[in-house]
Amino acid sequence: MSKAVDAAKSASNKTTSALSKPASETSPVAASILHQPYTRAALPFANGGLAGMTATTCIQPIDMIKVRLQLAGEGIKTGPRATPLSVTKDIIAQGKVMDLYTGLSAGLLRQAVYTTARLGFFDTFMTALKARAETKGQGIGFKERAGAGLTAGGLAAMAGNPADLALIRMQSDGLKPKEMRANYKGVLDALTRITKTEGVYALWAGASPTVVRAMALNFGQLAFFSEAKTQLKAKTQLSMQTQTLTASAIAGFFASFFSLPFDFVKTRLQKQQKGKDGKVPYSGMADCFRKVAKEEGLLRFYRGFGTYYVRIAPHA
Repeated sequence: MSKAVDAAKSASNKTTSALSKPASETSPVAASILHQPYTRAALPFANGGLAGMTATTCIQPIDMIKVRLQLAGEGIKTGPRATPLSVTKDIIAQGKVMDLYTGLSAGLLRQAVYTTARLGFFDTFMTALKARAETKGQGIGFKERAGAGLTAGGLAAMAGNPADLALIRMQSDGLKPKEMRANYKGVLDALTRITKTEGVYALWAGASPTVVRAMALNFGQLAFFSEAKTQLKAKTQLSMQTQTLTASAIAGFFASFFSLPFDFVKTRLQKQQKGKDGKVPYSGMADCFRKVAKEEGLLRFYRGFGTYYVRIAPHA
């Protein structure tokens, strides 16, 4: 987690330092590029995507365990309860330790698209909101931060859904009998084969809970991070790094709490494929919520909360 935070902070600091230097202290080429309006507009997107990809590289095994926890005991209310440790042991026992990194290529593509877009849009929206507020002699409040987070998350989720779908398919493939496994070679192979066998629209399976999950996650992550950082800066004497880590922990908790039920449903919908009868277990988001609540209990939606929190916090 610390590696991901340090990498993101380092990238941000280097960018800020470069942009703040006068032209005389930078090379003519660097100055001409860094101080262009289009470069300034693109930097939040680039920094966001690189930070997200760095975090994914560090926490991919945790995401793998989270997905397997959500799929364990599907349709069964009672029985042995899966735990992060038991899931980890099962994955390693069936293959090798590196199987915990299954779907990394899809995870990186997802971050390249989804996180690049959501953090870039959030920064763009916040810049516009701040400019409008300043003209009125006002400041930015929680309502504006929340609105920017919700909008940015929803837009980015639609763009990143195909990569998200490929990630779930790759991570859940090991749960099938060996003769039924797709054994995807990578994210491009997964996307190509899904498109050929199920059609282009299948790449947006589970898009509704994905969008709602992203909006809920961004509401908790971006809005609460920004608000927590503001409050910590005003009311504490903590260092900037401690403020950032504390605000991340707070934002990660709220992001996990608001988004986990939708993440759970998203996983179930994206994993499902038509059976021999041509039907799928769930017809949509509402049907999945209803069946899981009835067959597995309401608390099933929050299974693996600790694992999910550890997965989300570094991204905050």
